[in-house]
Amino acid sequence: MATLLHLDSSLWPEAASASRSVTAAFRKAWEEQHPDGTVIYRDLGTDPVPHLDALTAAAGFTDPADRTPEQAAAFAARLELIEELENADAVLIGAPMYNFTIPSTLKAWLDQVVLMGRTAGVEESPIKGTPVYIVASRGGSYAPGTPREGYEYVQNFLQALFADMLGMKVDFIVPELTMAHSNPAMAELIPLADASKAKAHEDAVTKGKAAALNAAA
Repeated sequence: MATLLHLDSSLWPEAASASRSVTAAFRKAWEEQHPDGTVIYRDLGTDPVPHLDALTAAAGFTDPADRTPEQAAAFAARLELIEELENADAVLIGAPMYNFTIPSTLKAWLDQVVLMGRTAGVEESPIKGTPVYIVASRGGSYAPGTPREGYEYVQNFLQALFADMLGMKVDFIVPELTMAHSNPAMAELIPLADASKAKAHEDAVTKGKAAALNAAA
């Protein structure tokens, strides 16, 4: 029985969130294709995990027998997040662009699950090769050739971390120009925004079904 780890990080509810609506479409397609599967869901926007602190970080490099009670408790919470990632057959992440990069809540989760010697920095790890589907929504466009191409710090960062550092297989779904309907200065871009939204939802359904089939195989 396959497991999907689903993370949302938008601060907005689904009705007002481009990333949440697309991850919801992906998850629905995954569940319809694999109804016997398991979905582990974390809403980092409403229930954020703690930021990594010195106590928790030090515990990761301390022999379990030598950890203080405080270190042991802190690491147990971190280990739960790591094991959720390790046990997932596929990962789905909503990663909207806030101020050119990912939400701090998603960064906090990443800092918790990236552990040198376990999920990173080793030749083989339980997460190596695991597919991760990232819905990288943004209010404008930062695609190659656009004026703000150089400000794209979501896909570039997450590609480097998940693929290069963790060895996972990264696949992006990018609904862009999401502010076109609410920003008068972007009114002429509404048709492009609508087309991007439609394609993102179509991609989410297609990739959600494929991910379920691959995970269940």
